[in-house]
Formats: sequence, structure tokens, C-alpha cells
Amino acid sequence: MTMLFKDALVYSGGKFECKSVLIKNSVIHSIGVSISENGVDRVINCFKKYYLIPGFVDVHVHLREPGFSYKETIKSGSAAGAKAGYNALCTMPNLNPPPDCVEGVKAQTDIIEKDALIDVYPFGCITKGRKGAGELVDFSSLKDSCIGFSDDGCGVQSEELMEQAMKECAKLGKIISAHCEVNSLLNGGYIHLGEYAKAHNHKGICSESEWQQIERDCRLAEKTGCRYHVCHISTKESVEIIRQAKERGVCVTCETGPHYLTLCDEDLQEDGRFKMNPPLRSREDMNALIEGIKDGTIDAIATDHAPHSAEEKSKGLAKSAMGVVGLETAFPVMYTKLVKTGLITLEKLVELMSVNPRKIFSIRGGEIKEGAVADLALLDCEYSFKVNPDDFLSKGRSTPFEGMELEGRNIMTVLKGETVYEAV
Repeated sequence: MTMLFKDALVYSGGKFECKSVLIKNSVIHSIGVSISENGVDRVINCFKKYYLIPGFVDVHVHLREPGFSYKETIKSGSAAGAKAGYNALCTMPNLNPPPDCVEGVKAQTDIIEKDALIDVYPFGCITKGRKGAGELVDFSSLKDSCIGFSDDGCGVQSEELMEQAMKECAKLGKIISAHCEVNSLLNGGYIHLGEYAKAHNHKGICSESEWQQIERDCRLAEKTGCRYHVCHISTKESVEIIRQAKERGVCVTCETGPHYLTLCDEDLQEDGRFKMNPPLRSREDMNALIEGIKDGTIDAIATDHAPHSAEEKSKGLAKSAMGVVGLETAFPVMYTKLVKTGLITLEKLVELMSVNPRKIFSIRGGEIKEGAVADLALLDCEYSFKVNPDDFLSKGRSTPFEGMELEGRNIMTVLKGETVYEAV
């Protein structure tokens, strides 16, 4: 099937230009100011107002399958991703069985091959059983089937163990994507150790529990030469540690999430939809993250999409499960809160949500050019709506953005030249 995007605002070379794009045989056949419609199977008129971009990539999601399909499935999660404009999702390893061996990874990839609507790349565990301690996995046996290695949900507690993991991954050219958390500093906390926790008698999680391990790991990455990616940073100290490590030439990248960039502990309510790990931090932390986005210290925006059942999220801040959904709100939240307010440009947002994630994890695409595989999303930035979780394709419904008025949405997702989502 041939498809022509006529008069689109096309992201190319880091900027938007009004052009037409012809797709043929799964690749971008031609780009020009005027392309003939003769013989084209389908013409999408973009009216010089819709933005055609390399589709988004989320390098941190939880699709919950195998093992926890009552929360989410690869089919429902990838459908949510396709709706949101994502071409690819990288799935975290807190599954049953965990992907800590060839058989464990295959249990997931068998489902991916059968049910995924878009590209899904699994992470393998760092430690056996994803315990953050004990014995390392056999990295070499998993290197070809995993996008990288993570114990997400658990920080690797032993410096010696993490150093050995980094040495082995460096030899294999694989990336470690680390959830950084010092268990001995948690003290039973479940929201940020800040003013809200003190005022409402909640147990708090100190910022040091995150940044102390990031500081350790940046030092180890510098020592071993391992490619090191930091998951969901949330504190001002984390931003500064990573900024300084980059200045020293350490091969470190990092991500943060839409909720950390737009909400802080002043926004907390006594509701499980505000509970995630790491927690919403202080306004000072949020502002430092925004500065990290602006100056390039933070490389990517990832959602940490973490669906749970309604029952698991109905027990307030103290007892609800950690995690919120994020795929279907990511772009509109970032567009409304960062681009429309002038904090960053739309070009910068595409870099953070599409271009950089592909570069960091060596995922196909990122450029709209002739001969490239047609992995695309079409954005309508004039569309406005109120967030209603009942409209989600994800099984998860718990979001801190419920009821928020937002602008911008994806209206079409194309993967390898095939339409995998189209708004009605």
C-alpha cells in the first residue's frame, strides 16, 4: 500500500518544514514540496497543521505479562502505546517468570510475537530473580534477545556486584538501565520525605536513597567503561551528579517522567493515583529536572507506565501499590505543560521522546528521510480534551492527571509503513 502525507509539518534535521511524504513498500519513498497523488492508495491531507514525526519510543514501561495479566497485557499495553504515538516500548523485567535466563525471556518474547501491535523490546534482569542482590545473570546468553539489563523495582545494593555487572556488560557492548535505590535508607517510606509527609503524618522516602546510588554507579561506569542509563530520576541532586559525570566524559544517560516534570509533593492528594516510586518530590526538585531537560543533562522522557488493578490503587497513599499509568497522557501533558508554556520547543520534545531514546538504545529510526523505514506518528496540537481514564486502552486507570485539561494528541501511528492506530 502507498500512502501520502500531504502538506504535513515534517520533522527533519531537528526542525519542522511543510512538505509531503510518500510511503511505499514500508519505507519513505520520497519527500518534497509537491508530490503527485497519481497511483497513491491513500492520501492523508495534513492541511499544513499536523506534525509528522518519528514515532515516540518509551524506554521504561511495565506491560505485566507474563505473570500479571490482570494488571496489563502486551496486547493492551502495546495498543495504548500505538494510540499514544509510540513505535516502540522497552519492557521492564518485574515479571513471572523473570527474564533472568533464556527461558524466562522467551516466555515474554513468545507473547510479544503473537500479540504486540508495535515493537516491544524486553529488558533482561541484572541479578537472578531480579533481587538486586545474590547472583548475576548470564549476560552473554541474553545479549541478543534483550535491549539491555535492569533490575527495575530494585536497586543493586552491592557495589562489588554492580561493578562486576558493568564489567560484563561493557565487554558485550550492552547497556545497564538502573533503578537506583538504597534499601537501608527507605525506612518504610512511600511518599517524598517533605512538607506534605510531615503535615499528614506519612512515612517519607529521602532523596539520598536515590542519588547516593546514582553517585556510586556513575563512578563505577567511569571505571568500567559501561554504558549506563539511569531510570526515572526525581531529585535535584541526581540531576547535578549526572551533569558532572557527563562533563567528566562518563558514558551516562538518564530519563525522567512526565509526572516528575509537572507535579510535586504540593500536589499530593490522599489517593493512590499519586503514589509511585520514586515519589513526587519537592518543587525545587521539579524545577531542577526542568533545567536538566533544558540543558541536555536529562536525555529522555519515559513514562514508567506501571498499571495496577483498581483494587490495588484504591487504598490511599499509605497502602496502594506503587505505580501509575502514563502512555496515553505523556505527549499531551508534555506539550501542554512544557511546550505551550514556552519552557521547551516542540522540536526539543520530539528529541526527548523519540530521537534520543532510539539513539541511547540503538532502536531503528529517528529520522524522516528517503529510504528510512516508515515509523511515524502524526500529531494534532490544536486538539483539547479532559483526561478521562475510562477512555484509556490500557487496563490501568490510575493517573495523577485525571481530570486535567490538556492540548495535543496523536491521530495516526505508522509502523513499517502500516497504520497501527488511527483516531476516529
